[in-house]
Amino acid sequence: MRTLIVVDMQKDFIDGALGSAEAVQIVSNVAKKIKAYIKKGDRVIFTRDTHKKNYLSTREGKYLPVTHCVKGSDGWQIPEKLCKAAGEELLIVDKPSFGYVGWKNILKNDNDPIELIGLCTDICVVSNALMIKNLFPERDIIVDSACCAGVTPDSHDAAVRTMKSCQIDIKNEGKEPWRKA
Repeated sequence: MRTLIVVDMQKDFIDGALGSAEAVQIVSNVAKKIKAYIKKGDRVIFTRDTHKKNYLSTREGKYLPVTHCVKGSDGWQIPEKLCKAAGEELLIVDKPSFGYVGWKNILKNDNDPIELIGLCTDICVVSNALMIKNLFPERDIIVDSACCAGVTPDSHDAAVRTMKSCQIDIKNEGKEPWRKA
């Protein structure tokens, strides 16, 4: 069974506190990909960036002083369109930092590919892709660039280059919907 990991597709990263035009433009691609995985009987896992109300006093808050993804807030939520695409198979893991440290407990140690999509390419997507690659060095780890957006287009491209150099397969590089805008 293939696994799709949908990284931090939350309102604050799409069109909220840290949103961007690029993030808004990938939502349809992300929904289509989720539906395709569900239709084939594959697994979809969402990650959700999760902070407390004291975010600004944390180490991350000192480097990125924009309150976002506070547990229970509107910006913390995954848009209904994406939840509906996953249907009843909705599995969400909350993470307090860039990478989720519990992948070994969720992902089976088999040979099936793992694909990652979401936000932000240059922070949480790359962090999770590299963590998973280290846990499962012989598995195919794939990132679909057309379903990702970074903080900026340049930082997205830098993260893609980093992942490629670490033997993570990149699909649809250069075909991001926001490149056409």
